Amino acid sequence: MSSCTKMEGSENVIATEKYGSQAAWRYRVRDGEIRRERASVNGATPGNAIARTLKSVFLPQGYPESVSEDYLRYQIWDTMQAFSSSLSGTLATQASLRGVGVGSQEATVAAATVTWLLKDGTGMLGRIMFAWLKGSKLDSEAKKWRLFADVLNDMAMFVEIAAPYFPPVFTLILCIAGVFKSIVGVAGGATRAALTVHQARRNNMADISAKDGSQETLVNLAGLLVSLVLIPLVTDNPTLTFILFFLFTILHLFTNYKAVRSVVMETLNEARLSIVLHRYLLDGRILSPADANQKEPVFLEFKRKVPIKLGVRLGEVIKDFQELQLALRNTTKAYLIGIQNGRVCVCLGTDASVHEEIMAACQALCLNTVLHLSPQSGALAQLSKTKDPWELVSESQKLIDQMFQPFITGLERAGWQTDRTLLDWNEWRVDWRKKIS
Repeated sequence: MSSCTKMEGSENVIATEKYGSQAAWRYRVRDGEIRRERASVNGATPGNAIARTLKSVFLPQGYPESVSEDYLRYQIWDTMQAFSSSLSGTLATQASLRGVGVGSQEATVAAATVTWLLKDGTGMLGRIMFAWLKGSKLDSEAKKWRLFADVLNDMAMFVEIAAPYFPPVFTLILCIAGVFKSIVGVAGGATRAALTVHQARRNNMADISAKDGSQETLVNLAGLLVSLVLIPLVTDNPTLTFILFFLFTILHLFTNYKAVRSVVMETLNEARLSIVLHRYLLDGRILSPADANQKEPVFLEFKRKVPIKLGVRLGEVIKDFQELQLALRNTTKAYLIGIQNGRVCVCLGTDASVHEEIMAACQALCLNTVLHLSPQSGALAQLSKTKDPWELVSESQKLIDQMFQPFITGLERAGWQTDRTLLDWNEWRVDWRKKIS
């Protein structure tokens, strides 16, 4: 009995292994042979085996360690929005087909083909134009453009559903919907890629994208099955069509909002940096990524009047040599800041580091707040008393020099990434030291 117990004890375990965070296994030596056995009998049930199989099919390898902590929350809400969008898409497709003449003896194949080609053609042009005009903004404001894309997608589907009721301008309406959907394709695809980079914790962007595609395919398949039930109900019933569309749209917009709200990005864009910086200047506290992301606005602001301009030409910061001397006063950093026509402009040096980029953005945010919000408390209240623009720049530089090192240290301790940012810098870089020496 004692020898048997000894053989079964832990002393003859020569190795243990596990697959990610799943079931663990151990190797024992018995009768001179190495045997492999499961460390926990709980993992051997059929239910757990099915769960492991589904996990390997639809989740990235190494989940949950290989993805960000917000991955599951985001994917659940994203799955729900994809399902509702699939059902809305079915209603829009049916309306478009009816509009081009499917089921009508008076319609011709040529007319339907021309209409569809015009729709696709205008959509392609819209895709190119939008990528040209807004492509560089999609990384820095991924949440806003993600939500905007889904709102625009709902608008496009509503236009498609309404189009058959306006036969004289049906083709024009369908082309407008095509442009909307092309913008959705660019904004949605690009921001999804940005979110994938955020979710990947082992440089496994391709795996996450592939599994996201599998999840979306499964959802679309479920939507297809439900659509087979819906189509007979909504055929020749416009009232029910619009009622169902608005119900699906409400669900789609709500789940999209919850999805982008669930994302906790640790990289600093202008909005998140502004939130964290102003709280630090107010009470000395550094907000965690989770707290700052909850305060970050997720709706696009189309009427933003006085944006901060990062990475501009030297000529946008200074107008003459005297202003250059004023800009260089009290600073040895690889950036210059000026205020022109009430707008804060930042000129970046060729050798600027990421920390100097963050420092420049912090100073620009402070100046913008003083110029347009007139703070009554905190460290910026004293700056608001300065009226001369260049004197204000100089005083703000002294404030930043004093607070930046403890601020950047606090960011790193709170979990923020400071080795890269999502600040919207333009590409101008200037080596002003050589030019004035």
